Amino acid sequence: MPPILQHVQQATKMMSRRKILLLVLGCSTVSLLIHQGAQLSWYPKLFPLSCQPLRDSPPRPKHMTVAFLKTHKTAGTTVQNILFRFAERHNLTVALPHPSCEHQFCYPRNFSAHFVHPATRPPHVLASHLRFDRAELERLMPPGTVYVTILREPAAMFESLFSYYNQYCPAFRRVPNASLEAFLRAPEAYYRAGEHFAMFAHNTLAYDLGGDNERSPRDDAAYLAGLIRQVEEVFSLVMIAEYFDESLVLLRRLLAWDLDDVLYAKLNARAASSLDAGLYDHFNATFWRRVASAGRACVEREARELREARERLLRRCFGEEPVLRPAAQIRTKQLQPWQPSRKVDIMGYDLPSGGAGPATEACLKLAMPEVQYSSYLLRKQKRRGGVRARPEPVLDNPPPRPIRALPRGPQGH
Repeated sequence: MPPILQHVQQATKMMSRRKILLLVLGCSTVSLLIHQGAQLSWYPKLFPLSCQPLRDSPPRPKHMTVAFLKTHKTAGTTVQNILFRFAERHNLTVALPHPSCEHQFCYPRNFSAHFVHPATRPPHVLASHLRFDRAELERLMPPGTVYVTILREPAAMFESLFSYYNQYCPAFRRVPNASLEAFLRAPEAYYRAGEHFAMFAHNTLAYDLGGDNERSPRDDAAYLAGLIRQVEEVFSLVMIAEYFDESLVLLRRLLAWDLDDVLYAKLNARAASSLDAGLYDHFNATFWRRVASAGRACVEREARELREARERLLRRCFGEEPVLRPAAQIRTKQLQPWQPSRKVDIMGYDLPSGGAGPATEACLKLAMPEVQYSSYLLRKQKRRGGVRARPEPVLDNPPPRPIRALPRGPQGH
C-alpha cells in the first residue's frame, strides 16, 4: 500500500476511535480550523542525505538554540533525549530545573525563569516539562531561539494519561478498580475542576500550552481560534506523535541538523470534542502542509532512511534483537526508568554485558531515562561552571513536590 494511503487509513481509524471517546466524555465536535496564512564519533556517518537542499539555498550552520515544550504522554521524552545528546555533543548548556522542582520546571505552576538552576543559565537548549509562559521563556532563552512542541491524538493520549497518572490525579483515583471504562461512562462523577493535577483528566495539551483547560470550544469557538493563533506565533514546528519519524525529518530540516542528529531509541513506553481535539486537528493539518511543502516523497524517503539507521544503531548498541524490558530486568542502574506506580510498567533498554569505551557511553546516553540524564547534565554543567560549592538558592513559596510513587533505588519489585 502506498505510504499516503497508509496515512489516510491510520487517520480514519484514529478519528473513529477518538469520536467514540469524545462522545462518551460529552465533548462536542469542533470544526477544523484552517489558517491561511557533531555526530557520534565512534561510528561512521550512517547515510547521506537523500533529499538535497535547493540549489539556490546556501548551506546553513546547525541551529544551536532550541526550546522544546515537552507535553505529556506524546513521545516528548524521546525528543528530549535527542536534544540532550545533541547539546552534550556540541558542549551546549541545557536549562535544567531548580532542585525544588526536581526534574520538571515546577509543573503544574506557570513557568518562571526562577525555576531554572543557576548553573544552567544562560541556556542554549530547554526540554523539560513546564507549563508554557511566553514572556518568561523569552526572558530566559537567547534571541533567535527556535520553539518546537509535539501533540498526540487526544483519545490515545488520554488512555495513556489515565494509566500513567492513575495514582495521582484525583479524578482518576476516585474511579473504582482504576477502570477507564467506568470513568468514560460518567466522567462528571469523578472530575473536579481546579484540583491539583486535574489537568491530566481534561484538555492536558491546552493546559501545557498555557491555555485555560476549562474552556469549551462548544461554548466559545473564538477561544480555540485565539489559542491556535498564540501557538502559531511562537512555535516554528508542531510535531505529531503519530508521524514521529516524519516529524523528526521536518525538525532536522528546520534546524539544519544531520539525520544522524535525530536518531533515537523509544523511551518512556508502556507495556502493552475538546480543546485538545481542536488543537490536534488544526496542527495535524498544518503538519501535512509542511510535509507537502518539503516534498512528500522526499520526507517519506528520509523518514524510511531514519528508521533503517535507527534499527542499525539499536542493534549495534543493544544486540541483534534489541527488546524493551521492564525496569526490574534492567541491570544497568542508569537505564532503569522511573515507575509511576506498581500497576504500570515503563520499559527501557539494557546494555549487553561486557561493554566499555566510547561506544558504550554513547549507547548509554541513547537510552538514558529523563531523570538520570537530567541529573547527569546538571552535575556536568556545575563542574563546567565551577559552581560546585555554590549554595542552592531558596525559592519563595516553593511548589509542591512532583509526582513520585516509588522510592529511588531498585525498581519494579
